[in-house]
Amino acid sequence: MDPDSFRSTLSSLAFGNVMAAAARDYQKEVLAKEKSQATASNNEVDLDELMDDPELEKLHAERIAALKKEVEKRDVLKRQGHGEYREITEGEFLGEVTGSERVICHFYHREFYRCKIMDKHLKALAPVHLNTKFIKLDAENAPFFVSKLAVKTLPCVVLFRNGIALDRLVGFQDLGSKDDFTTRALENLLKRKGIIDEKKQDGGEDADEGEDYHKSRSIRSSTIQDSDSD
Repeated sequence: MDPDSFRSTLSSLAFGNVMAAAARDYQKEVLAKEKSQATASNNEVDLDELMDDPELEKLHAERIAALKKEVEKRDVLKRQGHGEYREITEGEFLGEVTGSERVICHFYHREFYRCKIMDKHLKALAPVHLNTKFIKLDAENAPFFVSKLAVKTLPCVVLFRNGIALDRLVGFQDLGSKDDFTTRALENLLKRKGIIDEKKQDGGEDADEGEDYHKSRSIRSSTIQDSDSD
């Protein structure tokens, strides 16, 4: 074979190898594309099957019904005064404590420093514990119930269940007898006493940090004592 013919043969073989490799690559690409389309098609079929699954539809309907019931319950509680820390009058007291299953009532004095501290923490807890009602009553303007409930030291937080006073926090005795306790500490104490739920209803955060309250002068009456004087 002459040199020119030999070179031509080699060139043809090289070109043939390149074309063969290109053909193989093209075939692989086509197969991969077909496989991808088949997978997508299967996914669509599976999704359609899921959408038509009666068990899934039942679970979805049950979830929607539960959410609707929870919203309706929250609306009822808010109409009853839950979800906020409110001041009431002596005339409203009986209706408020008998109108809800669980009620926290803070008997306070406007000039007592520790009452202002308790106010701060109860105000932070009220929105995140919707199942419990949080209220406050000026002890000076509620002499009848102060006497009936034997409230002698302020702040006094009385815990009611179904209209019955079951427990109370007197001053800060259960909170280390210190003014710098956290909202979380009070929250945990109220949980242990069973007046608020373990789980928050509104997903809110604890307000452990709040506005600083400067000490006010203590005004003591003949029947009520400021716990700060202990």
